[in-house]
Amino acid sequence: MKIKILGCYAATPRTITNPTSQVLEIKNHMFLIDCGEGTQVQLRKHKIKFSRIEHIFISHLHGDHFFGLIGLISTFMLLGREKDLHIYGPKGIKEAILLLLKLGNAYTSYGLYFHELKATASEVVFEDDKVKVSTIPLQHRVYTNGFLFEEKVTERPLNINAILNYDIDKVYYNKIKQGGAITLENGQQIPNDLLTFEPSAPKSYAFCSDTMYSEKIVPLLTNTTVLYHESTFLENEIDLAEKTMHSTAKQAAKIAKLAAVKHLLLGHYSTRYGDIELFKKEAQEIFDNVLLADDGLEFEF
Repeated sequence: MKIKILGCYAATPRTITNPTSQVLEIKNHMFLIDCGEGTQVQLRKHKIKFSRIEHIFISHLHGDHFFGLIGLISTFMLLGREKDLHIYGPKGIKEAILLLLKLGNAYTSYGLYFHELKATASEVVFEDDKVKVSTIPLQHRVYTNGFLFEEKVTERPLNINAILNYDIDKVYYNKIKQGGAITLENGQQIPNDLLTFEPSAPKSYAFCSDTMYSEKIVPLLTNTTVLYHESTFLENEIDLAEKTMHSTAKQAAKIAKLAAVKHLLLGHYSTRYGDIELFKKEAQEIFDNVLLADDGLEFEF
């Protein structure tokens, strides 16, 4: 599981920082999460193939989280894209994007599908045989969702060296991968654990930006491998966090501790701060395993 941070700063783009956007690679999927202004430039800068992006998840309709979307959609069209593109975001995102395309007489040549969200409880928005994606209802100034990406339990890897010790036809390999025992022609039963290895534990990634502090989300995050939680302010400016419905680094750490996540990844920093290490220092007073997002960084788990 890899997380590439394209941008992780709040409010406005600057020459040295970018607004929220990141790429999650999980089980052969490449998901784009939020699409702030400048996202396509960052994708090019970090040599991420546009064609691999088939699903885009937008948390809310504040500009620093989706103003880059129309440009990316248009560039896909100019590049001759043929693959379908699915966009998951708040109700209204379809109207906003299609209006701009209509005014520019620039409809896409590829399938563009909008999955508009309006539920106030968690719901599954994407699922296949490898990954499930659910919403995390957040509390912000406008309707906002985080997203929980969960790997599904994989098949058991075959222990080929062990299998070759027995007269087992290849037609039974799928049964073995799925956990089944094998009975040989002489009646001997071979337990599955002698023929396979333990699969790796499924990993999960929770994206929570933007939101005020709320313990309501904790049950959805319990035991998550990595939690990305916004930390727009430091605790000495908690009044600003409450006024703008954002969180502090200390509050993000409290959520991580309550949910017993393995790693806390901080981001969405206000540009009023010159040193983001202050966020890590504050969070580690509550939760030990803290990582700092920054533009261009990649994390692998």
